[in-house]
Amino acid sequence: MESCCTCAKLLSAVPRYDDDISSEKSFFSDRRLECCGRVICGICIHNNVRFNTYCPYCQISSSSSALPPGLKDPPSYASIDAKPQEPPPPPYTQSADDPRLRSSLQSPPQSEKSSQLPLPPPHEKEEEEAQDTLHFLHQPHDTIASLSLRYNVPASAIRRANRLHSDHLLAGRRTIVIPGTHYKGPGLSPRPVEGEEEERKARALRRWMVRCKVADYDVGLLYLAQAGYDLEAAVEAYLADKAWERAHPLEAARRGKKKKGRGFGG
Repeated sequence: MESCCTCAKLLSAVPRYDDDISSEKSFFSDRRLECCGRVICGICIHNNVRFNTYCPYCQISSSSSALPPGLKDPPSYASIDAKPQEPPPPPYTQSADDPRLRSSLQSPPQSEKSSQLPLPPPHEKEEEEAQDTLHFLHQPHDTIASLSLRYNVPASAIRRANRLHSDHLLAGRRTIVIPGTHYKGPGLSPRPVEGEEEERKARALRRWMVRCKVADYDVGLLYLAQAGYDLEAAVEAYLADKAWERAHPLEAARRGKKKKGRGFGG
């Protein structure tokens, strides 16, 4: 039992209308393909007239061309022309007398050529990476706005260079830097406003308060003034007083009390 190679219907079940021109629907007769021996029923040929001269399996045509104009016939497997073979590459054992090989050996690689090129003159890093300018603050007169006007530097650049997230944090600083990318020149306040001597006294006072663990500012000034702002002498004097108070607790307590006035009865 043969069947159609396109619709898979049994040929015995396909209605046959051989040369029935008077019928409304005239179907083609079944076509046996010469190339592969398969059969295409008349209904498939009626639905697709191309099957009358073309094999969908072997993709070859039995007539000149059944395709519409502008389309090419599908190529057959036996009609493919062999591509011209290119000449083989030269062997690795090529003679050194070959001018092409000699020129390739004499010319340096591209990477060496690029490395032999003269480098451009480097820019002066001193000009590009200028040093920042140190400014000693004069509290409370110096502000971000006033420094921006005096140095002609944007306020945002000063905040960014000193990591100031808010302007009121400037009160806790003694110095700031003016970014060298915006200002090149001497500082307008290169030294402490109070002078070197006042700076030394303030530094000695801070160290005395830390070493003696005393938070009273006036007590530190008293001991340092008595010792002539000698830090070691002021620390020894304070520690000696604390040792005496521990050795004589009653006398230390009496010193802290105020004297009471006598009554009228004397």
